[in-house]
Amino acid sequence: MDLAAWEQRYRAQEETSEPSPNPLLVEAASSLPPGRALDLACGTGRNALWLAQHGWNVTAIDGSPTAIEILRHRAAGLGVETQIADLENGGFVIEPVTYDLIAVCYYLQRSLFEPSKLGLVPGGIMIATALLAEPGKDNSFRVEPGELSRYFDGWEILHDREGRDPGEHKVAEIVVRKPI
Repeated sequence: MDLAAWEQRYRAQEETSEPSPNPLLVEAASSLPPGRALDLACGTGRNALWLAQHGWNVTAIDGSPTAIEILRHRAAGLGVETQIADLENGGFVIEPVTYDLIAVCYYLQRSLFEPSKLGLVPGGIMIATALLAEPGKDNSFRVEPGELSRYFDGWEILHDREGRDPGEHKVAEIVVRKPI
């Protein structure tokens, strides 16, 4: 889905409906001391909000002005730094060795993996969830089975699963720790 379609989707949503954070993110981040987190393609901020409410210093990035506006409203007083940026066109640069946690949930842009890996501090955690390729679907923004783990050769894999999410979507999930 392109940015214009996402923008239209966010405009149609009820601003009061606040979806729950990704369960994998909650599980992984709950065992960590709060630090700096980056939520890429954050949408309306379900993960950024949860992280901020649990003491994390969060930067949330999305290309949809409407999604970021909803997040800013919901995050009032939490200190979430937000930015509207088209990730596909280099609208946000991930600074090296900056974040303790980077989350990319339900968004696949293969060119973000290397900058994200570099953006983590040694021992930092990356959480990624992507839709799995399926026959008969547009698979350009879906991963092939086993693809996510191949981006993290030499990293400690804390979680690696392919299956159905709570919404019954076929997904690949990974949580990895950057080598120290």
